[in-house]
Parts: sequence; structure tokens; C-alpha cells
Amino acid sequence: MAVIHRERVAWESARVFVAAATADAYWWLGETLAQRLGQTYEQDLTRTRLRLQREEARPVQDPRAPGEDALSAEVGAWRARIENALTERPELAAVLREVIEETGRRLGRRRPAGQALHE
Repeated sequence: MAVIHRERVAWESARVFVAAATADAYWWLGETLAQRLGQTYEQDLTRTRLRLQREEARPVQDPRAPGEDALSAEVGAWRARIENALTERPELAAVLREVIEETGRRLGRRRPAGQALHE
């Protein structure tokens, strides 16, 4: 039986979900999150999308990439949200792994060889 690394699943979920928030995969992911995890997660993804779009529209006032702080904040918030969900409902890890992989495919990402969410 494989050991699930909650922290790794939470971080990967966060990175993929935030990347999808401003991509075409957003629509599929929002619907999938609502169906598989609950309406609250779809609403959280919508809020993430809106915050990131607002950040992109702001004029750049410092040398960092536009929206860099917003991206980091969103990834951190999603990591905490997913980690809390996994603490309360560990069985969600399998669902999240499926959603991460499909969302990654829709984003055109591939996991590097040898990298896994469980060992």
C-alpha cells in the first residue's frame, strides 16, 4: 500500500489549482471541485481567479513580476485549505491526486519522471 504524503498533495494541489485559475482549465476545474469536494471549493477557486485577474490589471510599481505576491499568497492559502481538508478527510487524497493529474494534463504539464505524490 502506498503512503500518501499529505503535505506534498496539498502543495501540488495548490500550485496546480492556482495555475488553472487563470487558464482555460479553470472552467473544468471549478465544476470538478464542486462535484468532487463541494461547492465551497468552486467558490474559493472563483475568488482566486478574481484576485489574480485584479493583480494582473494593476500597474507594476516594483521590480518583481506583476502579481508575484498575489500568486504566492494564493498558493499558500490553497495549500492550507487542502491540508486542512486532508486532515479532516484523509480519503480525499486519492480524489485530489486524480484532479491534480487531470488538471495538469489540461494545463499541458507533465510530472517529471520519478516524481510522485506518494512513495
